[in-house]
Amino acid sequence: MAENSKKTGETRRDFIVLSASAVAGVGAASFVWPLINSLNPSADVLALASTEIDISAVEKGQAIRVMWRGKPVFVRRRTEKEIADARDVKIDELRDPERDEDRVKKDRDEWLVLVGVCTHLGCVPLGYQGEYGGWFCPCHGSDYDTSGRIRKGPAPTNLPVPPYEFLSNNVIKIG
Repeated sequence: MAENSKKTGETRRDFIVLSASAVAGVGAASFVWPLINSLNPSADVLALASTEIDISAVEKGQAIRVMWRGKPVFVRRRTEKEIADARDVKIDELRDPERDEDRVKKDRDEWLVLVGVCTHLGCVPLGYQGEYGGWFCPCHGSDYDTSGRIRKGPAPTNLPVPPYEFLSNNVIKIG
């Protein structure tokens, strides 16, 4: 009978230890979760993560500038000549070789979407200027073509293409 009571005491003690551990774990989790959750991006930051742009009023040969994540983004509706000029360039002549077809969405060749920050020192290039009819950075003379590829000047790389998708024929979502 003494053995049986000893087993009951051990079982009771094990139950108490297990219960206390569970309560402590729940208490710790209720303290730690708000701390971890506070590391998630806030609503205002999430709102900047993407932006939708109505492109219905942009005519061929025109461009608009919008802001995304605090940076200018150029959305340009290129003419057939601008597309042809960009595609006639020999890739081996480019400092940062990239085909025009790889910088636009398939079957949406007329739409070019670029982060409008010069890759040299972060200035904002001017559109429809420079030797190649694309963008010209007045800070140090970087010249980009109608596909946003660096052609001349100190910039090391092409103007970046942000992640974007067409939500409809008239709306682009960036981000």
